[in-house]
Amino acid sequence: MTTLPDRFNGAMDTLLPDPPQALGLAVSGGGDSMALLHLASGWAARHGCRLYVASVDHGLRPEAKGECALVAARAAGLAAPHDILPWSWDGRGNLQDRARQARQDLLAAWANARGITHVALGHTRDDQAETLLMRLKRGSGVDGLAAMAPARTAKGLTWLRPLLDTRRDTLRAHLRSLGWDWADDPSNDDTGYERVRTRQAIATLGLDVDRLAETADRMAAARSVLDNAAQQAAGALVRQEHGDLLLDRAGLSALPADTRDRLVAAALCFVGNSAYRPRLSALRSTLDTARATLHGCVLVQGPDQLRICREWKAVDTVTAPAPGPWDGRWQITGPAHDGLETRALGPVGLSQTDRASWLVPRDSVLSSPSVWAGERLIAAPLAGFNPEFRANCRALPPDWPATGDAH
Repeated sequence: MTTLPDRFNGAMDTLLPDPPQALGLAVSGGGDSMALLHLASGWAARHGCRLYVASVDHGLRPEAKGECALVAARAAGLAAPHDILPWSWDGRGNLQDRARQARQDLLAAWANARGITHVALGHTRDDQAETLLMRLKRGSGVDGLAAMAPARTAKGLTWLRPLLDTRRDTLRAHLRSLGWDWADDPSNDDTGYERVRTRQAIATLGLDVDRLAETADRMAAARSVLDNAAQQAAGALVRQEHGDLLLDRAGLSALPADTRDRLVAAALCFVGNSAYRPRLSALRSTLDTARATLHGCVLVQGPDQLRICREWKAVDTVTAPAPGPWDGRWQITGPAHDGLETRALGPVGLSQTDRASWLVPRDSVLSSPSVWAGERLIAAPLAGFNPEFRANCRALPPDWPATGDAH
């Protein structure tokens, strides 16, 4: 009979046929991630891979410090360095969404600082089933109902989920056999959270977790087919011009509705530097409008092309040292001097440029990166102002517009 460690090792070997020198683990102290810690330590030892462990303390519960200490003690016993990543909520936005995004940002920064390229997470088969039902309740389509991917790339890292075929109860039984403790977060019983209500509904209604997870797997297969159709269309209909995307209007109108929606949504995500698609109703309404704003972008219908560019108001407060990266897509190059910063050109900067030198239309120039010294404009590459500085936009990935995994 195949043991849990054997199954875990097989999953990791499939995900990482060429193991990295170091592997990061996100461990909260809960049963799933504590089991991940133990199982990953065995796999890493087999491959000579160094383990690094991180726990995010959201600053929301006093018990969190003890949970981090529990993780630290187990990590020390495995000779794995452990770091605690603190976060505090500023009271704005949805707490769960903000905490989830902060967790990913903190882990990504931690991994980059450690030179780690792969981080493993403790999501289980139960998580697959719960996510499917939550998305179904919201009326999600194929993309929303598709299973979480075992591996995905985001924020410059590869995120791994080697436990997606493993049930939560199996992991806890494994920990009991080791004599390992884990922390039970009280929020796991708080019906104020949608996931808790969903988990309880699965038990109350007698739903089969494995069947739900299999449905999510089938949705992922369907999404792959739809993504492939969008990729084929993108190659024929989409062109990148500096930071803008240009879509052939006639070709776009001739596409099946799902392919058209998928293509435009992906274009908005790329230009708007967003991981999440806009609402379908909002997207479709903009396609019937000569000029519209959506998802941090401006959509302008020309005679032959739909142009999608960044919206100036979405980036008017985004600043970064110059030269260097800006707004997640741009790289500014040029001579370095103290006090220089990159920000959107905006109306004030635009008034200092010559329209005849613009490389793109007004909306695009307005939101384009420019270099400033205080209130003095130094360079505006897309406006043809000062050739000492250049602005290079990240190119579309080869597999664009594959949706990947946003869970």
